[in-house]
Amino acid sequence: MESCDLLIEGGTIVDGSGAAGRAGSVAVRGDRLTMLAPGARRPENVGRAIDAAGKMVAPGFIDLHSHAGLMMLADPLHEPKIRQGVTTEVIGVDGLSYAPLPSQADLNALITMNAGLDGAPDIGADWQTVAGYLDRFDGKVAVNVGLLIGNSALRISRLGWDDVPADRAALADMSSMLREAMESGALGLSSGLDYPPGAFATTEELAALTQTAAAARGIYHTHVRYPLGDRFLDPFREAIDIGRRGQGPVHITHFYHRQSHPDGPEPLLALIDDARTEGLDVTFDTYPYEWASTRLLIQLPQWIQAGGPGPLKERLADRGARERVRTELSERGAAYTSPAGWADVRLGYFATEANIRWEGHTLAEVMTDSGKDAVDTICDLLLDEDLRVNQVTSGPWTETMHHFVVHPLGMFGTDSTFIGAKPSPRTYGSFPRVLGEFVRERALLGLEEAVRKMTSAPATRLGLNDRGLLRDGYNADIVIFDPDTVRSNATYDDPRRFPDGIDYVLVNGQLVVDGSRHTGALPGRVVRRQFG
Repeated sequence: MESCDLLIEGGTIVDGSGAAGRAGSVAVRGDRLTMLAPGARRPENVGRAIDAAGKMVAPGFIDLHSHAGLMMLADPLHEPKIRQGVTTEVIGVDGLSYAPLPSQADLNALITMNAGLDGAPDIGADWQTVAGYLDRFDGKVAVNVGLLIGNSALRISRLGWDDVPADRAALADMSSMLREAMESGALGLSSGLDYPPGAFATTEELAALTQTAAAARGIYHTHVRYPLGDRFLDPFREAIDIGRRGQGPVHITHFYHRQSHPDGPEPLLALIDDARTEGLDVTFDTYPYEWASTRLLIQLPQWIQAGGPGPLKERLADRGARERVRTELSERGAAYTSPAGWADVRLGYFATEANIRWEGHTLAEVMTDSGKDAVDTICDLLLDEDLRVNQVTSGPWTETMHHFVVHPLGMFGTDSTFIGAKPSPRTYGSFPRVLGEFVRERALLGLEEAVRKMTSAPATRLGLNDRGLLRDGYNADIVIFDPDTVRSNATYDDPRRFPDGIDYVLVNGQLVVDGSRHTGALPGRVVRRQFG
C-alpha cells in the first residue's frame, strides 16, 4: 500500500475473533481497512498517524438493543453511544419499529403510545415505508443503524390496535409486508410481548412470521411474554418454541435473572444450552447494569391499552376502568397498594409545568405529595403528559448478572433510552463497564472474549459479513481504548456521564471520536444483511 488516509500504529490488535491480542498496525483508506503485520513496510503517504502505544485497537462495538429509533434523528451526534465505542446499533426492537406503517395516523399514534420509551421528538416523521424511514439515517447520523421490523407495526397495519386474532388472510398480509421489509434491508423480526398491540400476537402467529423472516435469512429478536405461565421459565420456553415452529434463529434480548425469581440463573441459562443441544439456533444479549427502563404505561394491564392512544386515554380518565385496574393491582399484593411499594419507580421525561418538579423523583414521592393512590397517580400523570412518562426501576440482580455476561452464547445490548433527566446508566456506560469492571477489575472474562462478544458475535448474528472483525477489506469501524483506564462513570444517581478510556472511534473510516471528543462527523450508514 503506497498511501492511506489514517494509520493506527503501536497498539495491540484485538481483532474481534477472540484470538489473543497481537502487535500490528491498521491502515485505513476510504471506508476500508488493511492489516499490517509487524515489520511490514509502512505506507509512504499517510494522511494522519495515530500512536496507539499502550492501547487496544478493536472493531467497533455492536449494540443489539437500542431505543434510538427517533431520538437519534433529533440528536444525530449520538454521543451517549459513540463515546462508549458503539459504531453500529439495532433499532426497531421490542416489536416497536416505526415502519412499515403506511398510515400517517398510525405512525403518529405509535409515536404517542410509545413516547415514554422512545421519546417523541419533533422530527417531522412523515415516512410510510421501510426505505423512507431508513433514508433518514443513511449518512446523516454518527453510527451505523440496523433495523428490525416490529410485530406491532405489522399488526397495526393489518389488524389495527385491538386484541383480535390474526386469521389466515391477515397473517398472509403481514408476512408479505415482512418479506418486503426484509428486501428493503431489515435484519429480521422483533417482538415486545409486554407492549400492545404486538403483545396480542399468539405463539402460532409469531412462529409463522419467524418462518418468513428466516426464509429471508433474518432473525427473530424477542422481548418475551413475561406474564406467561410461571413468569420465570415459561416466557423463554415460548420464545424458543417460536423458533422451533418457525424454523428460524431466535435471539432473546435483555436476558437476565431477577432477585425475585424463584431460583437462580442456572435454570434460565440451561434453557439456552438445552435448545442449542437440540440443534436450535438460540442466542441472547444482556445489559451489564442493575437498572431497567421503559414507559410508565407498562404498569397498567394490557386491556386498558387496547385500541391505541385514543381509547387508552378515555379509559385512563374513566372511573370504572380505574377501579378495575385498582382491583387487579391489589390482587398482586400489598406492594402495589402503598407508596412504599412504588419507591423503586423513578419517573422522568415530564413536559408540563405542573409536573416538571417530579423529574427524577419516584412514583412513591408523587403519591405521598398528592395523597393519591398508585392508580390515580399513574393515570393522571399519563393523561397530563400525553402518555410520555418514562420509568427507571430495578432490573438484573447484581449478584447473578455475571453469569449472563460471561456465558459464551451471550452478547450485549444496552437497551438504551435517551429521555428524561436521569435515564438508566446503561445508556452511557454499558460497554466500558464490561471492559473496566468485568474484565480488568473482576477478571470474570478475558479482554479478547469480551471484545468478541461486542463485535464479531453480534455481527455474525445479524448477518453482517464485513464488520465485527479487523480484517483486510472490512469496513473501518474501529475503537481505540486504554485497557488500564477504560471505565464507566454512569451511575443511578448521575447517569449522563461519559466514560473514560475510549480515545478514538472510527465509523466507516471517519474519526467520530478524536482524543475523546466528538468531531461532529456523521458517517453512519444503514447496515443490511449480507450473504456469502
